[in-house]
Amino acid sequence: MGEHKKIAILGGGNLGEALAKGFASFIDPSDIIVTRRHLSRLEHLKEKGFVITSDNLEAVSKSRYIFLCVQPKQVAGLLNEIGSVLDVDNHVLVSTITGVSLDAINEYAHGDFAIIRAMPNTAVAISESMTCICGNKLAESHIPKVEEMFRALGETLIIEERLMKAATVLAASGIAFFLRYIRAATQGGIELGFEAEEAQKIAMQTARGAASLLVEGSAHPEREIDKVTTPQGCTIAGLNEMEHQGLSSALIKGIVASFEKINRITE
Repeated sequence: MGEHKKIAILGGGNLGEALAKGFASFIDPSDIIVTRRHLSRLEHLKEKGFVITSDNLEAVSKSRYIFLCVQPKQVAGLLNEIGSVLDVDNHVLVSTITGVSLDAINEYAHGDFAIIRAMPNTAVAISESMTCICGNKLAESHIPKVEEMFRALGETLIIEERLMKAATVLAASGIAFFLRYIRAATQGGIELGFEAEEAQKIAMQTARGAASLLVEGSAHPEREIDKVTTPQGCTIAGLNEMEHQGLSSALIKGIVASFEKINRITE
C-alpha cells in the first residue's frame, strides 16, 4: 500500500475484528488500533500485536483512517464523542454502517470530512468479501487506498451512493440467500441417501465450483448451464421443476422484499 499512517477501527465486534485481521496482511498489526468497551474480548488481538483500547479519542488522535464499525444507532454518539480530536485535514472517515448516508455522517461529524462508505459482507472474515464502496467529493483521492485495503479482503466495486442499499441486499444479505440454497441442497442430498456431512460437503464444493466457473471464466450463467444440460436429461428435468415451483421468481422477490425493508428501516 506504500506509505500509510495508523488505522483506527472503532468498534471491535465481528466485522471490526475481521477487518483488522485482513488489513494485517499488508499493514503491521502495531499500526492497527481496535477499540471496544470490553477489552477482554480483544485480548487475543493484543497477543497478535494489535493495539487495543477502550479510548476512542486516543485511537483517533493517533490514526489517519478512521473506520466506523458500530451500529447505526451508535454513530451519532460516537462522532460526537471523537469530535474534539477529528481533523478535516488529517482524517479520513470510512463507514461500514448500514443505511447511514455520507451527508448524515458529515453532519454528525460537524465538519467537511473526506468520507467513504464501504459495505463488505461476512465473508470478509476469510478474505472472500464482496465490498461495495462509495465516497463524497472530498474523498476522491483517498478511495484508491481504501479500495486497496478492501481488496486484501476479497473483491471490490466502486458504486454510486444511490446503489448502496441495493448493494447491502445483494452482497451482505446475499450471503444468507446463498447459504439457504446450500442448506436446501444438503437436505435434498440427505433425502437421496447421503449422510448430512457428506451432502453438505458436496453442496458446498459444488456451489464454490459454480461461482468459480463464472469468476474465472467470465461466462454468463446460462452458458455454463447449457454445458450441463442434455436433451431429455436429469439436469434439465430438475431445472424445469425448480422453475415450475418458482425458484427464480422466489429469489427475485426475496431480494426485492429485502430492498423494500432496508428502505423502510433506514429512511
